[in-house]
Amino acid sequence: MANKIDIRNRKASHDYEFIEKYTAGIVLSGTEIKSIRMGKASIVDTFCYFKSSELWVRNMHISEYVNRGYSNHIPDWDRKLLLNRKELKKLERKTKERGFTIVATSLFIADNGYAKLNIALARGKKEYDKREDIKKRDTMRQHDRRMKL
Repeated sequence: MANKIDIRNRKASHDYEFIEKYTAGIVLSGTEIKSIRMGKASIVDTFCYFKSSELWVRNMHISEYVNRGYSNHIPDWDRKLLLNRKELKKLERKTKERGFTIVATSLFIADNGYAKLNIALARGKKEYDKREDIKKRDTMRQHDRRMKL
């Protein structure tokens, strides 16, 4: 595939510590997948929740398809995620524990042409954890610069 679609949620890795990662399919309409293939989607501040033992994603914005006919999709509605039953039960059990949530990390088009969403079971970072990560990243940068010289 010539143009590779990979939409990331960079803010999630700064705000959360990822415990486990999963790849989920998304239930989409025709105009939604066409917009994603054009790169017109955003997953900033996206999170997942359970509703009657099904996993749904909220705050995922897929812009309206410009070459639509008489119908189009709603850009900000909740979309159902597809995982196997064993993974769903494990995630549902973990999210009932205090401090855990499910966040979207990236949206991509798989080799078979379907849109997939990488999600992670995550725990929120405290402010001092964020500062520590920034400090580690800065020291690694300085180390890499010294190695190049």
